[in-house]
Amino acid sequence: MGDAWQQAIETRRAEKDEYFATHPRSPIPPDERGSFEGLAYYPIDEDYRFELSLHEYDEPERVTVGTSTEGEREYLRWGEFRVTVDGENVTLQAYKSEPDDDRLWVPFRDATSGEETYGAGRYLDLEEDAHRTDEGSWILDFNEAYNPTCAYSEQYECPLPPMENWLEVRIEAGEKNYR
Repeated sequence: MGDAWQQAIETRRAEKDEYFATHPRSPIPPDERGSFEGLAYYPIDEDYRFELSLHEYDEPERVTVGTSTEGEREYLRWGEFRVTVDGENVTLQAYKSEPDDDRLWVPFRDATSGEETYGAGRYLDLEEDAHRTDEGSWILDFNEAYNPTCAYSEQYECPLPPMENWLEVRIEAGEKNYR
């Protein structure tokens, strides 16, 4: 598989670090930006990158998801990914905000949450144009897992991964804890 996908991830990580360090809309609190040295990540690992079918539901169900500020948001449970991670069969639900969205939201918690990674969980955003193959499969790459903005500052409200996406397996890929 070439290393272009790895280079793309490294480039996005560097761009995110620059944005977090310097941009006025950075989620890093202003008093911490001067000492911000970049985010911590697991090394990029091909074993956490999968090409999968999305098992779409015939009738996506509306679900209510709690947020970090005890609020709620609604999503459509659009389908599920079935994958084997470190010998464990895992099912991850994929959500959409609206039926015509071109993006799937895949929030999850795993056995690293609260230790090496953000306790509330991490997100994957799968854009049709970037994460869909010509054959119709989806690229689910945990190396792209990132923390929600509430991991950096309590001023943000973030949807929390539903319990159906709490995994018992360790996902040692993507972004680590901020502090």
